[in-house]
Amino acid sequence: MGRHSLPDGFRRGATGPRRRARRRNVALTTALLVAAAGGTAAAVDGGVLSFGSSCWDSAVRLRIAAAPGIAPALKDAAGYARDNDVTSDGSCLDVQVTAQDAYKVTDALRSNEKSATEFEAWVPDSGVWVSRIMADGKSVPVTPAGNVASSPVGVAMIPTAAKSLGWPVKTYSWTELADATTTSERLRLGAGDPSRSATGLLALTRLTHAVGKAKDGDILAAATAKALSLRASDSDSQVLDTLPRDLSGTEQGNPKRNQALILSEQAAFAYNTTADSGDDLDLFYPKDGSPLLDFPFALVDEPALTTDESRAALRFMTLLGEPDGRRILEKHGFRTDDDDIPDKLVTRAGGRAPQPYRELPDTPATDKEIEEALGMWTITVQSARLTTVVDISASMSKPVPGTSESRMEVTKSALSQALATFTPQDEVGLWTFSRKVDGERDYRVLVPTERLAGRAAGSTQRDLLSAAFDSLKPVKDGATGLYDTTLAAYKEATASYTKGKFNGLVLLTDGVNDDPGSISRSALVAQLRQLTDPDRPVPLIAIAVGPEADKKELDEIAEATGGSAHLVTDPSQIHSVILKAVVRAGDQK
Repeated sequence: MGRHSLPDGFRRGATGPRRRARRRNVALTTALLVAAAGGTAAAVDGGVLSFGSSCWDSAVRLRIAAAPGIAPALKDAAGYARDNDVTSDGSCLDVQVTAQDAYKVTDALRSNEKSATEFEAWVPDSGVWVSRIMADGKSVPVTPAGNVASSPVGVAMIPTAAKSLGWPVKTYSWTELADATTTSERLRLGAGDPSRSATGLLALTRLTHAVGKAKDGDILAAATAKALSLRASDSDSQVLDTLPRDLSGTEQGNPKRNQALILSEQAAFAYNTTADSGDDLDLFYPKDGSPLLDFPFALVDEPALTTDESRAALRFMTLLGEPDGRRILEKHGFRTDDDDIPDKLVTRAGGRAPQPYRELPDTPATDKEIEEALGMWTITVQSARLTTVVDISASMSKPVPGTSESRMEVTKSALSQALATFTPQDEVGLWTFSRKVDGERDYRVLVPTERLAGRAAGSTQRDLLSAAFDSLKPVKDGATGLYDTTLAAYKEATASYTKGKFNGLVLLTDGVNDDPGSISRSALVAQLRQLTDPDRPVPLIAIAVGPEADKKELDEIAEATGGSAHLVTDPSQIHSVILKAVVRAGDQK
């Protein structure tokens, strides 16, 4: 039998949930579809299996790490497999399920910790975790094989709060719900920390996408994130603990308790199932679409698995898509078919028509949108101290292909866009560099790094930066004094490190070092390593703008500080790249 042929009982399309065509689905990987036919028959003909023996004589042990929300359902499915002698190639499935927070498993996989390989399969609550692993070439590899369930994300409220907002008749968009719950102390909104909760992250992404369309959308998105951060919990299970202990009692007025939570339908279902009579949560489903937790099933370090292990994992996954498996999942509050949603599931979760519980976003959030939302969360919640160093050499006057603007003009616009996402407590500064732009120095400090709300000469720091960005222009015949500038800026950034904030240095250049009298690259890298302190991290975020920049060179320089280098062909990508780099640097802490 082929290394990756399918186990007995596999039926293509059996893996749930059944999905609308517009939904993104994780396809069963091609590698797992090779040589599907004839395996079990060959084993019987060859005498490997005997119909007179028990399948438990050759049971296959399968260890699964699962998100806490779905772990009870998978344990029930494992029990069903044991009780009914469900087999893979004639061997019984001995499935052991352990509940583990998805962010912890993600950290372990990315760090190659020993605990990361103590299970053969992983079922997190969202594909965002799998995408993060697959984008990291240094992680323990994971192989997505399908999705086993789904659950939309909405806003759950205690009955008195829901009634005050007109539940169930009145419907709200994400922005309207956020406005209603973040502008009124009476309706305190809690959420899982988006850096640790897929529920919180998907909701934040949807919120930032929605408010971003409005005037001053970036500022509104940052303000919403800041308001959410004040009541964020480390995990979805912890956020439920922030509700009043008695939803109908006097404790609902306790300022330390939340009246509303960003929650999945399944989490609300589980809460209401165990709550005392009359203490059920009511659930609002945003009319502009609820993002979905999609519960992917992935093999962990698949090349290292035995044939029996990988095939047993696939057999257990297909069981979850069969009628008995789907009943188990639905019993625990999960959707298994987007076009056939049990009314009792929605009702138990706190939903009721005319709440739009069938409405999904037209398109799921992209990886880029998710990374941008998470980056904004990082710099908004933690507060940031960033010094931006911009190349003003002559090459920045070159046009951006497909536009009528120069590299400098598009860069200025991108920097202004990024500035709008920072809060008054963030610290931002601006340096420029070319060659000998300030006497013998290759750099000039235009705006020292200070708090954006700070005032100087009658203007705020934000005003000064905005004006400085607008004034940027390339130096005629200016060369690129990259190395000396990088060293000077990094020395200043590490010397002025601010505890409790995300400290970083953002360097934008469209060329290579063009100063023959400067420090060498090897000497620069050596000095950067000496200046780097793990207890006071200041990652260098180097952005190579255009084809003339040397990303390999910037990789070496940035990595010496624990930072990262990024190549952008269009300077308008700078904003999203900065946010992505902030996320990456935060993950490495």
